[in-house]
Amino acid sequence: MARKLKTYQTSLGFYDLAIAAPSMKAALEAWGAGSNLFHQGVAKESGDPEVIDATMSKPGVVLRRPVGSHGPFREHADLPTQFADDLPKHRPKKTAAKLKAGIPRPIDDKAARKAAIAFEREQRRREGQRRKEEAARARQAQRREQAIAKAQAALEKSGREHDERAASIAAERKRLEKKLQQEDARWAKEQERLKDALRRARE
Repeated sequence: MARKLKTYQTSLGFYDLAIAAPSMKAALEAWGAGSNLFHQGVAKESGDPEVIDATMSKPGVVLRRPVGSHGPFREHADLPTQFADDLPKHRPKKTAAKLKAGIPRPIDDKAARKAAIAFEREQRRREGQRRKEEAARARQAQRREQAIAKAQAALEKSGREHDERAASIAAERKRLEKKLQQEDARWAKEQERLKDALRRARE
């Protein structure tokens, strides 16, 4: 059976956030909060009828409005154009509904069930999207690992080829050095023989 939804509200970054969810935990998960904002006093259950109507019309969807503003919550909100310190000092008087914002307005059972079912549907969609993103990250990580393995294999292969060429060159150099030594020895003997012949010719 679908759980009854409540409207929760907080502020994160540049936005005020609101959501219709069955629990504080569900709201925190949807907001992507890394800590318990309710225990920190920066999140609460909302009793504002306008906020409740907005969230119940899109259960499970995180609605936003520029932080510090009093405009309606929307799925896609603009960035704030001014900071809280720059807001007008004289604001319109709150309506009676606003003054009673702390008192949650009762919702009929049919609407509550409909909203709860919509929340579960949105939660499944969000979880499906999360799984897709995780799968995409896993594929990207796998491609990166394959690219690393390929590059590593190419480096090792090139290293082996270098070692083989270097060993071949070293062997060839050793052979040439031996050949040079033999040629130097031959030339030394030949040079001595020719010098002797030259001396005899001069006598």
